[in-house]
Amino acid sequence: MAEKLYLDPTRESFDAFKALPRDVPINMLNLIQFHDQAQYPDDHPNGALSWSGARAYEEYGKTSGPIFKRVGGMIIWRGKMEAMVIGPDDTQWDSSFIARYPNSGAFMEMITDPEYTKAVVNRQAAVLTSRLIRYGQLDGPDAFG
Repeated sequence: MAEKLYLDPTRESFDAFKALPRDVPINMLNLIQFHDQAQYPDDHPNGALSWSGARAYEEYGKTSGPIFKRVGGMIIWRGKMEAMVIGPDDTQWDSSFIARYPNSGAFMEMITDPEYTKAVVNRQAAVLTSRLIRYGQLDGPDAFG
């Protein structure tokens, strides 16, 4: 059985996101696996460029980055997957990072910005599957348990 692929949020998952507190900082864990070749719609001008998925995602970063920064977003961690220690070994993530937003309203402002909606076509062409997980801050000591 083929693995289910995830590119965009479902209506239910997006509604759950919007129902969470909106006035607190949020961290978004991004796990991304790229297509070997970007998958642009037939009528998109970038489709003729024969970009790799990684290159199309780089273009997404260039075009959406100024909007991300304008709403107060920042990358607080970026890493390269080296080994799956616990978990399924059939998925390797090509890009992993945590984006911090001052609040969920900033995230919503970004994804509804008209320039972002133009830029996101590069993300959609680049990504085979992904995970986007919202985390809130926990107060307390830096310790397990």
